Amino acid sequence: MQKGANAEGAPKRLTFDEIQSKTYLEVKGSGTANQCPVIAGGEDGFKFKPGNYTLKKLCLEPTSFTVKTESPFRGDKDAFQKTKLMTRLTYTLDEIEGPFQVGSDGSVKFEEKGGIDYAAVTVQLPGGERVPFLFTIKELVATGTPDNFGGTFLVPAYRGSSFLDPKGRGGSTGYDNAVALPAGGAGDKEDLAKENNKDVSASSGKISISVAKSNPETGEVGGVFQSLQPSDTDLGSKAPKEVKIEGIWYGQLE
Repeated sequence: MQKGANAEGAPKRLTFDEIQSKTYLEVKGSGTANQCPVIAGGEDGFKFKPGNYTLKKLCLEPTSFTVKTESPFRGDKDAFQKTKLMTRLTYTLDEIEGPFQVGSDGSVKFEEKGGIDYAAVTVQLPGGERVPFLFTIKELVATGTPDNFGGTFLVPAYRGSSFLDPKGRGGSTGYDNAVALPAGGAGDKEDLAKENNKDVSASSGKISISVAKSNPETGEVGGVFQSLQPSDTDLGSKAPKEVKIEGIWYGQLE
């Protein structure tokens, strides 16, 4: 079972001010840097007036990773399986910001413009298969109501075009087919094409965000999210798996 921020032995959740008051050595190795702040006081729901804001310090902390896998039984639907986290506590996105609009009709719109908006994560399925992916919300445009707003985002390739596989093949550098492969176009055969022709194109994911609590006095807002995105394709050599990421988020509206 995947262990996240709620695992036994995890540090106590702190407010933004409490985190800022700690020294580097107090935070180092404690797990606090991988946690989103909590809101002290405040009210349930979204309590901000209509207007144009900037959402800063946006933090997204996953608490659950599941992967959609094929059922071994004919006729059964594919299901999301629980996973074991193989990555250290470095998978939380933070310091993300962008314009945030609150309409007079209660609608909201957020556009992601930058920050620490991607993190490499690897999880392991019960059978032992490891699934790497790039947790991200790059170029997200989320619309809806505070209870449920979301949209699609860009998922860059897990590895860049300059990455070389064990046979020295890459997207923009290296060999164009395997070393010592027989001449006569053997490297272009269909069964080897996916390995030789590296695909570094981006894909897309979608996210749904909900506000659970806010504090207009401090500008703080937070809640929960659920994201669906593809896993790594090993530069196009295999089909991606669908990864579901659930967790909590925090931000400050200015």
